[in-house]
Amino acid sequence: MKAIAIITARGGSKRIPRKNIKRFLGKPIILYSIEAALQSGIFDVVMVSTDDLEIAEVAKKAGAEVPFLRSEATSTDFSSTADVLVEVLERFKAEGKEFEYACCCYPTAPFITPEKLKTAFEMLQHADADTILPIAKYSVPIWWALKLNNNQVSFHWPENELKRSQDLPAAYFDTGQFYFFSVQRFLKSKSIFTNNTIGLEVPETEVQDIDNEEDWNLAEIKYRWLHEKQNKNVF
Repeated sequence: MKAIAIITARGGSKRIPRKNIKRFLGKPIILYSIEAALQSGIFDVVMVSTDDLEIAEVAKKAGAEVPFLRSEATSTDFSSTADVLVEVLERFKAEGKEFEYACCCYPTAPFITPEKLKTAFEMLQHADADTILPIAKYSVPIWWALKLNNNQVSFHWPENELKRSQDLPAAYFDTGQFYFFSVQRFLKSKSIFTNNTIGLEVPETEVQDIDNEEDWNLAEIKYRWLHEKQNKNVF
């Protein structure tokens, strides 16, 4: 098979209880990832890896597959995403189903779109990359970062204090939405970040890390704004 989407959705969220199926603007947030993967039309399988029966039921109703529940070994607070992906890919292989490419989609990433997934897939195939990673540029140069010690503010890098922003190199961060990768290369390295990882730059307005209630509220505000803008064709 060509490609699989693996949506990683463990049940034990602590900072935001039941985070993966909490309603985001009216529907469980995991549905945004499932729907984007299904609508992209590029996957042979769209599946959810979870240890939680309620999440599994929500996922199946949305059209995703949940062919098995996650093992105890990959359901702890210390389990890595790579551990989960290896488990999924090996379970499918044991059933005679192997994939050339895979996409790990996070369950609390409402800014994933079918278009981004298709663009990443095309990049991965044409660039002969190990991984395609969506990234966004920091709006303020990180080289001006400050530190606080006993209420005293100082620069991490004092040598940059008088430099202009345009003279400092751009810096980027992982958007935390998804990554597309070569299955064969991943299973060899067990790592997503390699020296052959290529970035897919996306606007910061389409990015929001969601770790607490304030992040959640900001994400809803951004999502509403983006879709109102698109519906009004204001650019």
